[in-house]
Formats: sequence, C-alpha cells, structure tokens
Amino acid sequence: MVMQTDTTNAKPPRPDRKFLLSEMLGAKVILREKKIGSLSDLMIIETGKLPEVRNFVVTRPFGDPSLLIPWERMVTIEPKKLVIDVDDLKKFEHSPPEDAILLRDHILDKKVLDTEDAEVEVVYDVRLVERNAKLYVTEVDTSKATRLRRLGFGFGFLSGILAPRQDPKDSGSISWMYIQPLPSQISSFKGDVKLKILKETLADIHPVDLADILEELDHDQRVMVFTSLDHEQASDTLEEIEPQVQRDIISSLSTEKVVRLINDMTPGQAADVLAVLPTADAGIILEALNKDSAKKIQSIVSKQEEKVLHYTTQKILKFSPDTIVEHVQNDYPRHARDKDVIMYIYVVDEEDTLLGVIDLKELLQADDKALLKDIMVENVISLNTESTLKEASQSFARYDFRAIPVVDDKNRLMGVIPYRDVMNLTHHFVE
Repeated sequence: MVMQTDTTNAKPPRPDRKFLLSEMLGAKVILREKKIGSLSDLMIIETGKLPEVRNFVVTRPFGDPSLLIPWERMVTIEPKKLVIDVDDLKKFEHSPPEDAILLRDHILDKKVLDTEDAEVEVVYDVRLVERNAKLYVTEVDTSKATRLRRLGFGFGFLSGILAPRQDPKDSGSISWMYIQPLPSQISSFKGDVKLKILKETLADIHPVDLADILEELDHDQRVMVFTSLDHEQASDTLEEIEPQVQRDIISSLSTEKVVRLINDMTPGQAADVLAVLPTADAGIILEALNKDSAKKIQSIVSKQEEKVLHYTTQKILKFSPDTIVEHVQNDYPRHARDKDVIMYIYVVDEEDTLLGVIDLKELLQADDKALLKDIMVENVISLNTESTLKEASQSFARYDFRAIPVVDDKNRLMGVIPYRDVMNLTHHFVE
C-alpha cells in the first residue's frame, strides 16, 4: 500500500540560507502583492538541539489585530520582505500565547549567564538558518561588532577601530546547543539566557560537540571538563579538538595520562595530536609508548615516509567465508567492541587472503542462514603496501568509502586505513 502525503505547503529542497534576526525585524509582509504589516517577532519551540521557528508575529497598521502566521504559510523569506499565502487573514488574528518564546521579546538584549550566574555576555543578535524546509535558531551573537552595527555604526572604519575583528576576546557567537532550555517565566523584563554546563550531561554529548565546547572555555574550565571525561570519550574528543587547544590540554596532563589516551588512537590519529606539540614534549610521549606504535607514529610525524601502511589499523572485523550470517549478526556488539573499523566485514581465508568485503547494512539485511561468501562483494577496492597518502586520498574521494583495506603483493590483508586518518590529518601529504 502506498501512503499518500499532503504536499500542498511543502517547500522544495534548496541550499541552507542564513539570516540575522535584527535584519528580519521590521520586514514588510506581503499578501497578494500588497503590504499588510511588518514582522515584529519570531515565535520558537525548543524541539531538539536547535529551536525551530514555528510562527511569525506580524504587526498591522491602523489598529488592526496582530497576526500569528505559521511557518508553513511563508512563500518567500528575505531580510526585508516576507511573502505569505493565506486565504483569510481573520483566521490568523492571534496574539502569541503566554508561554510562547519570542526571539525579539525574550532573547534579544538579554544577559548570558554562566553556570554560577555570573554575567558573561549580552545577546546583541540571533542567527538563524533555513534548512530542509524549516527555520532554526543556531546561535546567539554577543560580539562587540554586532552591538555597534545595531547602534548604527555598521562595519566600516569606526566599527573597525572600536571592535577590531581579530579581537580574541570577542568570540562573536555562542551555539544554541550550549544554552539551557529557557525558563517558563522568562519575559521582556526578567529572565536571562544561561549556558549549559556540563558535567552531568557530558556522557551524552558527541565528541565533535564536546570539542566545540572545550574550544570556547578558558584554560581552567577546559582542563576541569576534559579531566572529568571517561577514558574513551576523552581520547575521542582529543582527536576532534583544534591544534592550539589540543596543545593547551595536553600541557596540563601527566605524561601517563597522555600515553593512555594516545594508545587508544590509531597511528594516524596519534600522529595528528603529537604533531602539534613541541618536539621535546612529543619525544617524551613517544619514548613512553611501545616501540612498534612509536615507530609508526614517528614516521608519520617526521614525514620520513608517506606510505599508507603506517596509517592502518588491525582492529577490524574479519571472518572466514563459511561463517553463517546469523553468527555475526547475533553477536555483533561483542565482535565490534574495541574495533576501529566496524562498518565493514572483511572476509579472509586461513592465510588472511582478502576474499571479499561486506557493508554492515548488507549484513543486517541478509538472510540469517546465508554464508558470508554468498553475500560478500568479491571485487574489492584496495590499496597496496606501497600506496601513498595521495593515492589513498584519491581513492577515498573517488569511491566515498569510510575505510579501505591494504593488501600485500599476495593479496593478504595487512590492515585497514580509516577515512579520517587520511582525509582529516593536519599534516596532510603535499601535492
């Protein structure tokens, strides 16, 4: 049976578009080529990581009641012009409900407080993005430059003097993901915007998001948060942090702690972290690692060799061709534990000859009683032990794989190179 979907108000997909609240406010609202009012506010609902704009508050002239126009009725959105499509304006003559959250009324010009209720910033603007036919709030803008722009100085010569763009203390914006849910009692004149912190919810935050948070904190807060992470999450997060912050964190940790974190990384990831450290500090850590790992990492850091073999990991899923699909499916969590590459199953014989590969999705959709050799892809795209980083990068770009096996001249599986260990390295190969 085919389900029918009402697409009357569906918006065609298009690239993301970004807006500033201050530039949208006051925009003329057009219905059938006639101005009916001006945009006075946006009403949001906090549905997930990012709030969603659900309604537009429109003020009308001559004492007419204000309108509450749903997002679905918006045809065109421009900074100074909104075009709507409604059949009867009277149906939309409503004021926002008492518990509504309004960006202009409740957020703009409010103080941003830290977890100890100390004032740290003021919200001078709100950033939004139109994505996948919805409008989301992404950030609050706290920069001095934005404050000056709203005061009428713009981004010209005077603004450049009063608030230099490169001022390191003027961070500019705070992601909404790091803002606490707004209190129900917030109003135009009371209630503030508070930042999330952190400790009780750290375990639920993705390493990439944690890296963003750590990069925004000062040194003491950064070290406090990082040291409260469990070992695995700390290692994953360290890989995602920008080099300057990596260096700042590592300088505050004991050598033993750093070595434990490095040991949980693949050689490529470890090299990426050690490459940002002073040579003497990196040397101390390398001395504390086992000789085999240290040799691989050192060869990458010093760029003596640019062979993919040094980037491979042995922590992969390997099975014989006669293994039953059900055996892998039922015990997959145990098989995948502590592995670096878990999205592919590599099928090998007793001598580790690579016979085929199976995507995890194909494995989960396969018949329980089938054998791995019956569902594997035999024409495997692979690299050899003499392949260079450049060749690996070209293969990843061409085939869009998340990992590529590396084989010797007898097609024996020597390891697997993950995508991020080639494509995300700061010490990438030189063209």
